Formats: sequence, structure tokens, C-alpha cells
Amino acid sequence: MAQHIPVPLTHTRVYDFLDELITDGVITHQTAVKPYTRSQVATMLEQAQWADTLLNKRQKADLYFYLNEFALERDTMVNNYVQYTDHSTFSLSLAEPQFSYKSANDQFKMRLRPILGANMDISQKGVILQRWWGAELQMDIANHLSIWGSLRDNSWSGNWLSDTYFPTSSDKIYGARIHYGASGQQPALSNICGVQYKEANYGGDFSDSKGGISLYTWWGSIGIQRENIRWGDAYYCSNILSGNSPAAPMITLQLTPCKWFQFDYFHAWLVSNVLDTTYFYLENSTNTAQPTLNYRPYNKFMAANMFTFIPIKQLSFSFGNSIIYAEQTIQAAYLIPIAFYKSLDHLLTKGVRTQNQNSQAFLSVSVRPVNHLHVYGSAFIDEVKFTRFKPSNPENNPISYLVGFNWSGWPIKGLSLKGEFVRSYIANYIHSIKVLDYTSNSWNMGHYMGDNAQSIYAELAYRPVRGLLLKMSYTNDMKYNSYSYLRDNIGQTISQKPFDHCIYRNDEVRFDGVYEAHPNMYLTLSVGYNNARGFDNLKENPLPSEDIGNAQHYLDKFCPLYYQGKNFTVSAAFSFGF
Repeated sequence: MAQHIPVPLTHTRVYDFLDELITDGVITHQTAVKPYTRSQVATMLEQAQWADTLLNKRQKADLYFYLNEFALERDTMVNNYVQYTDHSTFSLSLAEPQFSYKSANDQFKMRLRPILGANMDISQKGVILQRWWGAELQMDIANHLSIWGSLRDNSWSGNWLSDTYFPTSSDKIYGARIHYGASGQQPALSNICGVQYKEANYGGDFSDSKGGISLYTWWGSIGIQRENIRWGDAYYCSNILSGNSPAAPMITLQLTPCKWFQFDYFHAWLVSNVLDTTYFYLENSTNTAQPTLNYRPYNKFMAANMFTFIPIKQLSFSFGNSIIYAEQTIQAAYLIPIAFYKSLDHLLTKGVRTQNQNSQAFLSVSVRPVNHLHVYGSAFIDEVKFTRFKPSNPENNPISYLVGFNWSGWPIKGLSLKGEFVRSYIANYIHSIKVLDYTSNSWNMGHYMGDNAQSIYAELAYRPVRGLLLKMSYTNDMKYNSYSYLRDNIGQTISQKPFDHCIYRNDEVRFDGVYEAHPNMYLTLSVGYNNARGFDNLKENPLPSEDIGNAQHYLDKFCPLYYQGKNFTVSAAFSFGF
């Protein structure tokens, strides 16, 4: 099957449709590792086509809609509207806008698409406008080599992002005020994809360039790419790898030698955002007595693997481990795909009694005991000692767990109910050495709420006709006492009662209407109400590691100014190519 190219996680409608087919028992596929490749999606759609007697009318319409979207992967030509084509080798269409080509012998395939979109948020505080544009190119050569790339230039504007409301702020990344807390110190606690802004006093700009090259065959692939990835079964936000931190360049390996087993590995170059004071550039200047020093960030890398098994159609489970390390150069030991990285870490550091790197382990389980029901859970283990499970031991293991369910398509076709609950204990995701935190570009790579926090998500969705999704959701996010990871104080810190005193809470109710008029062409209307507030935490004798402040301190730390307090927000968006 041709074109081993990732389907972006932002293509939510095709992921929702495939999950619906898996939950209904029409097809079988693991759901813990995403993104899927275009070849995997095409294969699943063809499996559903062979079993189309199990589909209802709306599902059949969705199926043939997406079969056309993935036509090149099936060695056929797309059939769009307002197009110029010879129906066998090329097609130039306006709806959806794209140029498609495949050679007569199917040894070369290409797809070129423009990208354009805009989103407007309106509340009683004002208007924020986002627009994006760009293009993407995908190529497949000789059914063994895939090359792809895309560029999206984004811009945010609005008074609530500019100097108008921040006249004395020292934060020069103005656009970050929609993604960062009002204090500008760290990303806000919200389930949105992280970005790295450029300076702009009217709002903020950022560009997002993704792509890769992959050498593949029917049983696996190896490549280098920059794409968002998600590990762990979840519908709202995974606690293993959420896919919300800025995408990192990585070497990838995927093996699928049989239908019941998949192995995934990557080695990534993360962005530490921690300056190395021993590594700098000298800048030419007229002040030769005091030259300008431009410090560079510390190197930061990550290696991770995931083993996924599907022993029976209704059950899949995945487990793996990872390590964050910050050496001057790549450590060859972490290029070994099948390895337990904590053991390798001990080999490399214990001889000189230096501090370890930061290793993690994780587990994800997915069960579909009957058609229409999906039950799942995952665990992220930052560190574990079994003695801490004893009732007499006051210390708690820094772990995170997530459980959820999806009831879909019965008794009302097209109706689904989802629920998801996650809790992360004190000191999970963080480290005493800042460069070794479970972050990239300062964004947590696991669940966005971080440590000592919980999140509840509920969703009722209805798909009445092809391409239309109507969704009502409720989110309750709660952040509790905030601690730093001080190595000489960590035992006392993790002995504190978790989920004890709430310092920040945000409740949100949303209605979303999404219509996919053509493949990758979306019309969206959203109406939401949120209530974000902080709570005082003023102790007379706090721990040295504990963050102490009043309600406004925490509100500014975790929430953008635009969403603080009670807000009624209306959003409208149009996009094609995402």
C-alpha cells in the first residue's frame, strides 16, 4: 500500500470516523499510537468497504467520501468538483482545491494542496482573529519512498493580545498571551497545540513547517520527520504524549510484521528553552570592550518506544518507556530501539555517581467488550517505588492515570457519549534539573494540566448526516498546590497530600458544530462559556518547594487574561487543508 505519510492529528473527522468503525466492530486497528499513515487509513477504509453491509446510510456516505479523499493511496484518481482531469493520471480541482497526479505505472504519485483558513473569537472582552495560509506537498516514489512537507503561516491579532492591555509587560512575545498565562511565565493550562511565537506588538505570528522522508515496505518504515504524535488511548487529551507540544524533529521506526503486533520508536531533538552559559556566540559590535554574548540553549533529546499487541479483536494493550536526556551530543545507547532506557542510564551515570537522566514508563489498554462500547485507560509512570504503596508510607509515587469510555451508535445511530478522567500526582512530569523536565519549548508533552491536577471531560455528540458533527461538551480542570522539584526536599514534597487544596479551576461548557463540506474543507461554529478562577494559598510555614500566592497570582500563572473570569465566547472558522 503506497504513501507512508502521516495523517495530521488535526484531521479530526477522519479519526473520529475510523474510531466509530472500530468501536462498532466493523474493522480492527490499534488506537493507542497516532498519527496513522495514509496507507493505514486507506487500508481501514477498504476493510470497511468490504463489510459495508454493517454500515448505516450515513456511515456509507462518510465511507465513500473518505475513499475518494484517499484515492491515490488506492491507485485510483480523485473525483472532485469543478475539476480538470483525464480521470487516470492527473486532476486539478477547485473543490477541494488540489492538484493530484499518478504515473500510468503507479510508480510516482503526488498531491499538492493550498492551505487557507481563518478563525474569529468574539466575547464581551473583544475580538481575536487568527488567520493561516500555506501549502503542502506529498510524493510517493516506487511504492517504497515517501516525501512530504507543509508550511502554515499563522497570525493572531486583537487588543487583548497587544500593548493596549499590557502597557508595562516585559513579555515581548505578545501573541503568547492567548496560549500563555497572563504572567507570561509558562504555557496556559489548556488543551490547545503549543506554538513558538515571533514578536509582534499587534498580537503574534508563528510559522509551522512540518514534513519528512520515509523509506517503507509492507512490514515497516524508517524515516526522519517533524510531526505531532500522540501515544495513549484518549479522546480529549492523552497523559502519555498528547501531541499538543510543538512538533519536534525525530528519527522514527515503525514495524508491523503481523496484524496483531506493532512496534514504534523515535529519537527526537527537543527544545530545552534553558540557556547554556558556557555556549555562546560573539556578535560584531562597536563596543569592543564589552562584546555582546548570544547564549545558546542546552541540547535536549528524547528516545521512546511503544509495543502494541492486539491478541483478540476486542482487546489491545501497549507498553513502553522513554528517556529525556541532555548531553552535549547524541548518546548512541538511546538509538537502540528495543531497550529499557533507565537501565542504560544507570550504566552511563552510576560509575561517576552523577545525577541520572529523566526516564519514564507507560501503559495503555483498550477494551471493546461489546459492539458500540469502548473502555480504555493509561498510566504514565515518572518514578515508582513499591514501598510507597504501603499505607504506612506517606510518600506518593509521581504517576498519572487516565480512564475513559465511549458509548457510540446505540440505541440511536450517530449518537455517542464520551467520558474521560485523569489524575496526575505531585512531581509527575517535572525534574530537579530544569532541562530534563518532560517538556519541549516549555510545553508539557503529557497532559496539559501537569502534576497535582485532575481533569474531567464529558461529551455528547451527534452525526445526523455525512460530514456534520454536533457536539456538546463539559470540561472541569482543577490544579492543586504547586510544588517545585527540589532534590534535597523531594521526599517531603511527595509526602504532601495530593489533590488537597485547589489553587486554580476552570469549568467550560461548549457547543461545536463542524461540517466537512469537502475533504479537508471545514466550516465550524462554536459557542462556549467558561469560568476560570484562582484561589488563595497563603501558608505561614510552607515547604521550600511550594509556590505560595493569592488567587490572582494563580489565575495569571495558569490562564490567559482573555479567558479569566466568566466568559461567553462565540467562534466561527473556515479552513481547507487545515
